[in-house]
Amino acid sequence: MSKGITTRAEDYSQWYNDLVLKAGLADYSAVRGCMVIKPYGFALWENMQAALDKMFKDTGHQNAYFPLFVPKSFLEKEEGHAEGFAKECAVVTHYRLKANPEKKGSLMVDPDSKLDEELIIRPTSEAIIWNTYKDWIQSYRDLPLLINQWANVVRWEMRTRLFLRTAEFLWQEGHTAHATSEEAIEEAKRMLEVYATFAEQFMALPVIRGVKSASERFAGALETYCIEALMQDGKALQAGTSHFLGQNFAKAFDVKFLNKENKQEYVWATSWGVSTRLIGALVMAHSDDQGLVMPPKIAPLQVVIVPIYKGEDSKPVIDARANDLIAELRAAGIRVKYDDNDNTRPGWKFAEYELKGVPVRLAMGLRDLENNVVELARRDTKEKQQVSIDGLNGYIVKLLDEIQQNLYNNALKYREQHITPVKTWDEFVSTLNEGGFVSAHWDGTAETETAIKEKTKATIRCIPLNNPPEEGKCILSGKPSKERVLFAIAY
Repeated sequence: MSKGITTRAEDYSQWYNDLVLKAGLADYSAVRGCMVIKPYGFALWENMQAALDKMFKDTGHQNAYFPLFVPKSFLEKEEGHAEGFAKECAVVTHYRLKANPEKKGSLMVDPDSKLDEELIIRPTSEAIIWNTYKDWIQSYRDLPLLINQWANVVRWEMRTRLFLRTAEFLWQEGHTAHATSEEAIEEAKRMLEVYATFAEQFMALPVIRGVKSASERFAGALETYCIEALMQDGKALQAGTSHFLGQNFAKAFDVKFLNKENKQEYVWATSWGVSTRLIGALVMAHSDDQGLVMPPKIAPLQVVIVPIYKGEDSKPVIDARANDLIAELRAAGIRVKYDDNDNTRPGWKFAEYELKGVPVRLAMGLRDLENNVVELARRDTKEKQQVSIDGLNGYIVKLLDEIQQNLYNNALKYREQHITPVKTWDEFVSTLNEGGFVSAHWDGTAETETAIKEKTKATIRCIPLNNPPEEGKCILSGKPSKERVLFAIAY
């Protein structure tokens, strides 16, 4: 099988697109800027979703669902929020079509169906949710209110890339209400840690926990916490955000509660979310020129078994042993497939599952069974070995954990090798061109931040949490600085 994959060294961007398309994660849609998530890609998203959903529920959150449509007046109520999303909104102005009398078989918008108020297809749900919360929250007894929603959103992007930036994407968004600012800040930080734990333990993706600069905050937030990851081309990717919204949305939608002293107060809010962009992060963090490399914990398939036989007489013998092995692996909680499709040869299958990033491949032939062994191939290291069938399920369980850890270690090593402290502007520019995070002093002003972005396209990815104090001078302005921040070119 000819994979036809562009190498990373040749064209990293094309390599990424090739993998997403050829490995069957997604496809382009007839709708501009939107994508079709194919079954293999959606199975990956379902595994991510299941792990995250459990983590949300373990921290006391419940799932709900809110409308896709947001009245324009709702979006306008929080000024910073409205300004931040205005240019990305898709707007519904009419509610009906009719036959076009001037062109048979075509449709036109019925001018008599104009809405009294335009509806925004949600770019995010703070507005519609906080309008609802004013009816749900009356007393301190109703707090905290911890709600999560799994949904789709629309942000009208002009330049799109599969998973990384599309006009419509899938995500989850948490929206919580609290009695005090301290509780809300604690919640925002707790959910950031949930995201970081998921990224590191399930995606094998090391992340830096930090806070955004004022210019990079979510529209309407007082503070935005984030996790930042580094891709193999040296560019950063924001993998998740958690926002402390203060009382901005409570005041905009008049959400008050009666406290224990019988006094009315505005509630304190958070919101937080991750999206199908995580699939793009997964592809770029681990994969190679032969195809995807999947972390076992969220891989749609963890093990594939390929029979090797000549003639139909030998196949039933292999089938019988394979079925026993499949039952043992599934009993151990392993996602396994037996590919006995006779339309393709074993070599084609090997290449196909390498492309799809299946962590472990087993090949079984009659001679292998006579020796009570199988050939085992690891996707991460490409190592092959003969392994005894006896106790194979236990061996594979441990091996999957080893592969998971190996992927994390490799990604962590790469990131640590690409965090570079600099002192001067020339060092800053030359290091940026090499890729990775650049640790540099910044004077804390939006003007300097904007100037650096205009000169280099680099942004402040985050101010790391627990950042050690360090006296220095801003790399551009030369003004005093009390700590370093992380800059990078980002997706």
